[in-house]
Amino acid sequence: MTKTLFIGGTIITADTTLKNHTLVIENGVIQAIQPGYISADTVDHVIDATGQTIIPGLIDVHVHGGDGHDTMDATPAAIHGMARFFAQHGVTSYYPTTMTDTAENIQRALENVAACPHPEDGAQHLGVHVEGPFLSPHYPGAQPPTFFRPPQPDEYAAWMKTGVVRLITVAPELDGALPMIEALTAQGVEFAAGHTNATYAETSRGAACGLRQVTHTFNGMRPLNHREPGILGAALTDDRLYAQIIADGVHTHPAMVKLLFRAKGAGRVLLITDAMSAAGLPDGDYTLGAQSVTVKDGVARIPAGNLAGSTLTLDRAVRNTVAWTGLSLAEILPAATSTPAEAMNLTNKGRLVPGMDADIVLLDEQLEVSLTMVGGRVVYRR
Repeated sequence: MTKTLFIGGTIITADTTLKNHTLVIENGVIQAIQPGYISADTVDHVIDATGQTIIPGLIDVHVHGGDGHDTMDATPAAIHGMARFFAQHGVTSYYPTTMTDTAENIQRALENVAACPHPEDGAQHLGVHVEGPFLSPHYPGAQPPTFFRPPQPDEYAAWMKTGVVRLITVAPELDGALPMIEALTAQGVEFAAGHTNATYAETSRGAACGLRQVTHTFNGMRPLNHREPGILGAALTDDRLYAQIIADGVHTHPAMVKLLFRAKGAGRVLLITDAMSAAGLPDGDYTLGAQSVTVKDGVARIPAGNLAGSTLTLDRAVRNTVAWTGLSLAEILPAATSTPAEAMNLTNKGRLVPGMDADIVLLDEQLEVSLTMVGGRVVYRR
C-alpha cells in the first residue's frame, strides 16, 4: 500500500493547530496524525514541510474559469485547464459555475462536466454551480438580462438529468422560485440567493424552503436599509445562511470583509473567487459566457461598466482576509475549507483528520502555495 508522510510542518486541521506531528497518507486518505516524527524506512514518500504550514485543500464553490478557460466553453479541455490552474493556487475541489445563457448552452455546459473525468494534474470538480438564468433584472451584474426568465420546471428537470447540479443561484422573489427550491433541495441540491431584489421577508421565506447560501454577499443585491433590511439583513443575521464573499478589495472593501467575519464568523462565511477566464492572465479583452469583458489593472468589467466576475485566486483571498480582518490564518481558514465542505454536504473534505481525503496544501511563510495534493497525489509543486 502506498504511504506518504508529511513531516516538519505546522498542521492546521481546520479545528486545531499542531506542531511536531507527522501526517500519514495511505491510498489517498489521511490515515493518522501522530505526535513526533515517524520512521520513514517503510514508506514510499516523505514530504519535508519544515518551515511551512500544512492545511486542508481549498474549496471554491463559485468560480467561472481561469487561465483562458470558462465553464461555458463546454469542453473537456476547458475543465482540465481550469483544474490545473486552480491547483496552482491551493484549490483541490471546486464547482465550475455557469452563466445566464440560452437553455441549450447551459445544458451543454452541464453535460460537458458530467462527461468530463477528473484530471490527473489538477483540482477535482465536484459538480456544477448554476448561476442564472432565474435572476432579477434589478441586479444583473454581468449576467445578460436578455436571457433572464422565471424558473422553468422543464428546464431545471433537464439539468437534474445530468446528475451534476449541486448548487443553484436564484432570485428567491421570482414566481416559481420557492417551489423549485423545495423540489430540488429534496434531491440534494443546495440553493443560494443572488442577483436579487429580495426583501428580508422574501429571503426568510426562501430559507424556510431550503435556501442556505447568499451569492457574493454585498454584490448583485438590494442594499442594506435600516427599515427594510433586505437580503443583506438576512445574510448578516440569519444563522441558516452561509454568506459567500469575494475578498478582492474591488467587489468588497476590506472593511466589509471584516464586518462579515465579525457578524457571521468563519463558520458561516464562504470565501469564493467568482473568477473568470482572465484569472492568471494579463490585462486585455476576454469573455465571460457570451459577454465581452475588458480587464484593466486586474479588474474585469463588461462594456456597461459592471464588474464581470474577478481575476482573484482563492489563495490570495485567504491572504487578503488575514491582512484585512486581523484574524490569524487558523481563524479564517475554515471559510475556504471546512465551511464550504459543510455548506455543500461534503463529509470527506475540508479537514485534516483521519479518514478524510488527502487533499492537502503546503503554504510558505508568505502564505504562498508551494505544493498541492489531491487524493494523495501531488498535482502541483512550485
